[in-house]
Amino acid sequence: MQCAILAGGVATRMRPLTETVPKALLEVAGQPFAHWQLRWLASQGVTDVVYCVAYLGDQVRAYVGDGTAWGLRVRYADEGEALRGTAGALAHAARLGLLDERFLVLYGDSYLDVVVGDVWAAHAAHGLAMLISVYKNDGAFDGSNVRYRHGLVERYEKGLADPAAAGMHHIDYGLSVVQRSALLDAVADDGVVHDLASWQHELSLGGQLAGFEAFHRFYEIGSPQGLAELETHLTRSPT
Repeated sequence: MQCAILAGGVATRMRPLTETVPKALLEVAGQPFAHWQLRWLASQGVTDVVYCVAYLGDQVRAYVGDGTAWGLRVRYADEGEALRGTAGALAHAARLGLLDERFLVLYGDSYLDVVVGDVWAAHAAHGLAMLISVYKNDGAFDGSNVRYRHGLVERYEKGLADPAAAGMHHIDYGLSVVQRSALLDAVADDGVVHDLASWQHELSLGGQLAGFEAFHRFYEIGSPQGLAELETHLTRSPT
């Protein structure tokens, strides 16, 4: 299995820590976060990783290298200063010839507890352009953004004032599977910012966004509170 990691953002919520260090390398339980994320991916059967980097990306490349330390093959798609958005970053990597026809996508600040092989198999069974993992959140960690039913995301939309009124009780869990050909059809190489959230919204309205429900909470380092919670989790359960 191949996984693209979205790690190009400027991480303004984690300033001043991220003024000189990219979010992927923030220290968590004595190690850069990338160590924990790559170790988890390798344990789940992922063999090939493509980092989508931009802001301070050279530091990620210097630390991770070719991935040998984690038993992985790691390559890089660097956007430089011309940020393309999350979907645009993936399309950029695809146009560089780095991505397989089917690949996993993981946010660069997510630490998850789900069987990756099950997510991968669910996408193959559905055969749709994309599958996202979801978690029944009911607003506990962040605003719910998914209406999910029987393996299909019926609506994906961020920022609603009352997600529950729209039948949204789940949240994007942070791991997806994407078909490269569908991505390239949807995301033009036009210099415009293209975010995954917009594409996922369109796919959901067209009945083309599959879902896989995870049942263990996610962790993230996109906020000081999230980093502290993950630190506690890893300190208690380092394996």
